[in-house]
Amino acid sequence: MPKKQKFPHLLGSKWTACQTTFGWRHFQVANRQERGKWVFAEMVASCDPTVRFWVNAQQLKKRELWQAGWQTLRDLTSPADREQ
Repeated sequence: MPKKQKFPHLLGSKWTACQTTFGWRHFQVANRQERGKWVFAEMVASCDPTVRFWVNAQQLKKRELWQAGWQTLRDLTSPADREQ
């Protein structure tokens, strides 16, 4: 039986960084790489394909760092922040 792949839907997925990263917030996963027990994702800025970097895929699970899909700034702020 083949080994179960970690993060099987990673390739092509879209992400929003909660903080500006290399001048951008919206990224797409262009490549994935397994290194032993670790899985890495190559992130590419949606508006500037020359901006590329690798991130440990575990980091994408941290909601304080990344949100799945492309979110607006309004969606990134908490409801308590919006009331002020």
